[in-house]
Amino acid sequence: MTLIAARPVRVALVGMGRMGRALDALAAERSCEIVARLDSAEMSRGLSAADLHEAEVAIEFTTPASAIANTTALLALGCPVVVGTTGWNHELPVLEAAVQQHGGRALWSPNFSVGVQLFLSIVADAARRAREVAGFDLHIVETHHAAKTDAPSGTAMAIGERVEDGLGRAVPVSSIRVGSVPGTHEVLLDAAFEQISLRHEARDRRVFADGALAAARWLASPRLPAVYTMRDVLAPTPSLT
Repeated sequence: MTLIAARPVRVALVGMGRMGRALDALAAERSCEIVARLDSAEMSRGLSAADLHEAEVAIEFTTPASAIANTTALLALGCPVVVGTTGWNHELPVLEAAVQQHGGRALWSPNFSVGVQLFLSIVADAARRAREVAGFDLHIVETHHAAKTDAPSGTAMAIGERVEDGLGRAVPVSSIRVGSVPGTHEVLLDAAFEQISLRHEARDRRVFADGALAAARWLASPRLPAVYTMRDVLAPTPSLT
């Protein structure tokens, strides 16, 4: 029997900065074909269906100030969108309204690393356990490259939410911007005579590109109109038995 290879998913890239270039370089290895590369100048002129070259899904990595406008324009053209930009979370209701208005699909995440999704579960469990004992104080430290504008990072805020849910109170976050660090997040549990450190370190920006491409392939499949997250992408597939 001859096996037929799956057809690559047609992807439009919105934003050709560092992440856009990383996505472009990795796409072919992840069964994605980049059919459109759109920068901020092209987006500001106004987007048309012809600009998308029949893309099945778009991946948006631009700036917090333009992310929602870009996403809304793509949804209006019937193109599902993976939103990789961070720092716009306060506008999530606007995204939800745009998805409802256009009957579209969007997927966002503060971090597309699969390891970070596992890390979120680990720190949530640690916070629940710390709540049951006395003497531990918690703190979150996040470090990113000097060009990152939002602080704390979207990932740090997601970690903070998980910790707060488990611990029953908010914990402080320290943000460091230096050099070219792709992203490091650490949760410290400190007591008088000991310390526990939980740490996730991204060694290469491609880890985010890899997750965003996986999300794009997932979102390109037929799905109900909704706003999704990486939790949906990584959810176990229900058994047929």
